[in-house]
Amino acid sequence: MIWLRSALVVGRRKNGALICGLGVMENERELGCLLKCCSNLKHVEQAHGFMVRRALDHNKFILSQFIKTCFSLGFSDYAYFVFAFSAQTRSHIYVFNTMIKVLTLSHSAFEAFLVYKSIGSANLQPDSYSFPFVLKAVVDLQALHLGTQIHCQTICAGLDSNIHVISALIQMYSSCACILGARKLFDHACLNLVSMDDFAIWNAMIAGYAKVGDPDTAWGLLERMPQTQTNAVLICWTAVIAGYAQMDHPNEAIAVFRRMQLENVKPDEIAMLAVLSACAHFGAIQVKFGECIHGYIHKRGFYQMVPLQNALIEMYAKSGNICKALQVFENMNHKTVITWTTIVSALAFHGLGTQALHMFSRMETAEVKPNDITFIAILSACTHVGLVDLGRYYFNTMQSKYGVQPKIQHYGCLIDLFGRAGYLEEALELVSQMPFKPNAAIWGSLLAASNIHADAELGEFALLHLIKLEPWNSGNYALLSNIYASAGRWDKSVMTRKMMRDKGVRKMPGWSFIQVSDRAHQFIAGDTSHPQFDSIHGILFNINEQMKIAHHLLNEFGELLDFDG
Repeated sequence: MIWLRSALVVGRRKNGALICGLGVMENERELGCLLKCCSNLKHVEQAHGFMVRRALDHNKFILSQFIKTCFSLGFSDYAYFVFAFSAQTRSHIYVFNTMIKVLTLSHSAFEAFLVYKSIGSANLQPDSYSFPFVLKAVVDLQALHLGTQIHCQTICAGLDSNIHVISALIQMYSSCACILGARKLFDHACLNLVSMDDFAIWNAMIAGYAKVGDPDTAWGLLERMPQTQTNAVLICWTAVIAGYAQMDHPNEAIAVFRRMQLENVKPDEIAMLAVLSACAHFGAIQVKFGECIHGYIHKRGFYQMVPLQNALIEMYAKSGNICKALQVFENMNHKTVITWTTIVSALAFHGLGTQALHMFSRMETAEVKPNDITFIAILSACTHVGLVDLGRYYFNTMQSKYGVQPKIQHYGCLIDLFGRAGYLEEALELVSQMPFKPNAAIWGSLLAASNIHADAELGEFALLHLIKLEPWNSGNYALLSNIYASAGRWDKSVMTRKMMRDKGVRKMPGWSFIQVSDRAHQFIAGDTSHPQFDSIHGILFNINEQMKIAHHLLNEFGELLDFDG
């Protein structure tokens, strides 16, 4: 009880002299301070006892605050017990809404849905807060059939015209890949229910299109949206940029960002993250634009935001400027595990395996606990340097020393390390012993290793598995054909090519980038979809004709020289 008394004293000091005659308000204030001071189960129990003795557990707001505190401290079972046996629970929807919300936020979506179902047994009706909370749980469950049932219930409750309920329904349908259902709701709302400048449904619909991989439609919708509320508009612009970046359309993402600046919509840190992701896709082609973004981040005071600094490190690394990536890293005051992992991965990506391992030693010295992605970077660094023993050590100690359970990606890295270094038997043994079924990446590593060390039998063995996993991948057939050719087994090489033709496997066309006026243009062999294809084809045709004429003139000039001689 010493903690309880001290917490109450602190509460009284914080609130000053409490007004006499307002005993309930005084108790509410004291309890609020108690809940803020809770840090363990004993504190929670004492606060609960304080509530019960003063009948504060009958207050819906105090009971809800107590439930939130329990969940924030990880005592969800205690909160559920209090919720289930409190009389106030049965008398007000507010407490049910709180329970549904905290369960959803704690990734207990199924339990949240069960609490929602129990509202009826308490003789209560869900309100405009109940539906959005439970629809978020439906999204986590990816249960479209439950979402459609709840949609029907919103109609029965007369809340199908509530803007927050409509937005939640649009988010639910689009998140469950039912974009047509979401669009039907959106169009109906725009035409019949809400004003055109009500941005909640616009945000939901634009984000929905971006989420399902249709940023073009999201962009078209954004251009139709009224541009009046700055914060709401910014969210939509950011969703479109992120949508293009996620679909590997960096040109469009950067174009939307530039258009956003022309519209005087100031980007926030989330928008900057999205556009930096687009720059990283392009690598060195858009490094100048990435540097401009870097300058803008400093100008706006975003340089202290760790996620942005991490994105800058990744962008510079992928653009080939590892020195600039290291500079950003060293200038950071606060480095998270993501920061360290990003720079280790960047160094390994550039073939600087020794520097990557040294950076990992610095990470250990800084007492930052590595995660599973960090060890993928470490094992990749060992592969680049060819440090088989060190790679084996890190793999064997990642669980015993750091509590990181090896995943199939870690096994794949170690198998790749063994294969590149020529430890082919050990690589095959690890494949047979690992607790996962080998995937295409692992068999692909063995196929590549067989090419490096001219082991045609291993290549044939790996390809037999790859054909089952990736029957459409022409590169596997071509690689094995080359292995046979290098070994002088031309009959096997021809047979592999014939097998490829018989199965209808086509070689993937090559592609390239070229930058013109700060815009990167992608060209794929045989593709005619570029908007300036006819013009480009005409110029190339003229160049080809001029080369033919020049070649003909050179031949004639050569004949004249021979005659004069």
